[in-house]
Amino acid sequence: MTDEIQIERESMEYDVVIVGAGPAGLSAAIRLKQIDPELSVVVLEKGSEVGAHILSGAVLDPSGLTRLFPDWKEKGAPLTTEVTDDNFYVLGAEGQMRVPNWPMPPLMSNHGNYIVSMGNVCRWLAEQAEELGVEIFPGMSASQIVWDGNRVKGVVAGEFGRNPDGSTGDGYEPGMELHGKYVFIAEGVRGSLAKQINERLNLSQGADAQKFGLGMKEIWEVSPEKFKQGRVVHTMGWPLGKNAGGGSFIYHFENNQVLVGFVLHLNYANPHLYPYMEFQRFKHHPMVAELLEGGKRISYGARAISEGGWQSLPQLSFDGGVLLGCSAGMVNVPRIKGNHNAMISGIEAADAAAAAIKTGRMGDRLTDYDDAVRKGAIGKDLKMVRNVKPIWSRLGLSASLMLGAVDMWTANLTGWNLLGTWKHGKSDAAATGKAAEYKRIDYPRPDGKLSFDRLTNVAFSFTNHEESQPCHLKLRDPAIPIAMNLPEYDEPAQRYCPAGVYEVVQDATGPRFVINFQNCVHCKTCDIKDPSQNIVWTVPQGGDGPNYPNM
Repeated sequence: MTDEIQIERESMEYDVVIVGAGPAGLSAAIRLKQIDPELSVVVLEKGSEVGAHILSGAVLDPSGLTRLFPDWKEKGAPLTTEVTDDNFYVLGAEGQMRVPNWPMPPLMSNHGNYIVSMGNVCRWLAEQAEELGVEIFPGMSASQIVWDGNRVKGVVAGEFGRNPDGSTGDGYEPGMELHGKYVFIAEGVRGSLAKQINERLNLSQGADAQKFGLGMKEIWEVSPEKFKQGRVVHTMGWPLGKNAGGGSFIYHFENNQVLVGFVLHLNYANPHLYPYMEFQRFKHHPMVAELLEGGKRISYGARAISEGGWQSLPQLSFDGGVLLGCSAGMVNVPRIKGNHNAMISGIEAADAAAAAIKTGRMGDRLTDYDDAVRKGAIGKDLKMVRNVKPIWSRLGLSASLMLGAVDMWTANLTGWNLLGTWKHGKSDAAATGKAAEYKRIDYPRPDGKLSFDRLTNVAFSFTNHEESQPCHLKLRDPAIPIAMNLPEYDEPAQRYCPAGVYEVVQDATGPRFVINFQNCVHCKTCDIKDPSQNIVWTVPQGGDGPNYPNM
């Protein structure tokens, strides 16, 4: 490996450098320019274009967008499908039970929200940002933090041309250092830069372990007579049962397209569990199969979801920058929503940074941002629901529905949680049990009509990685997958990855661990769930990965 100290890079100076062109990063960029058009703002996006790596359900609470653009309807924001029909079911193997809406706290209602493609919302936000003078560079992976002591000074972005062994080839491009008075980290869930900062500065000290789910999504074009634009359906129960927590969403979007998704909590114990196949099995439930039969799957993708909520929020600011949105973990789990909080976090961070720069400050902590998040709309949103996830994890679905509802109603009516604050406990990786202690699960083979094998579905994520680059999925110890994870956990990477990246191949000399990094959809599940915490997800070169057209 080339010694990084020997690499000379050019640098560019900005007022604010933003990593990630998702809803948080773009909202921050827009707000900065709204406050002061003279501020120099750059947004770096690792996807081939803005929106290429965006995957979300999504039913969007427009509160964040309204703060940013009160006239978003007049501006033509791509929010055209308002929720008209809100349904919740608990599934059994052959049937379902409708849960009435009236016992649910008001925060659970989806009326006034919109079914959207967040990829297209981000593309629209990028257009607004560029009109205001924001510089947006897609295809630019930010791979390293530039440190000045323990201050984040900037990032390294745009490095290309390393050989598979990490050495620099003839076409090597070292990238640039982009320095900012403040650096906003808006990479999404389990971002590699956020991890570097957290590990060095211990931002999570005093917070609960972050919890995660794996969200998998397909877009289906269904028969017109089955399509009900604006209908929202959420389910829990079958096929997961007691094996894992999670549920599904079915959103009737537009143009006969239905967004079908499945979320599985990653704190499951049985290492034989196969999240992707649970999703495929779900589609064979009679209620779901009836909708999809005769239809056509047109897209697939997956990503991790932060689920720790209020208890797991780290310190949000540090010398030189802040964490935004899912980089900090601002998803409201029972609502299955985080985009509104991501946008609000970007707005609050922009307000704090613009005020600091106006007074001549730079590179210090934006503590006003921490306060605004914890004491403002985001904190209120997360605190009301903070016990639902830990109740579910400890006591199961039924207790979560009953106790969680009581706790949310109390918080909604009084502003305080009857149950106080429950702790999450150990990490999702540490929750993984030993293979010998759990039964294998027999999954039916995909039928090629409603259910599909992983590699076939990955083709519908339009994923591509340049094969001559180093593998971006690093092993701390290459021996661990076969020497430890295989005998103790039946190497669960074979199953928890929703893209078929990891295989155990039997050779004449014995088993061998294979990483097919070309398949990676950048969900980060491996970085989260590997029981030995041996896999480290890093960014590949810019522009690689999935190319979601309208997720």
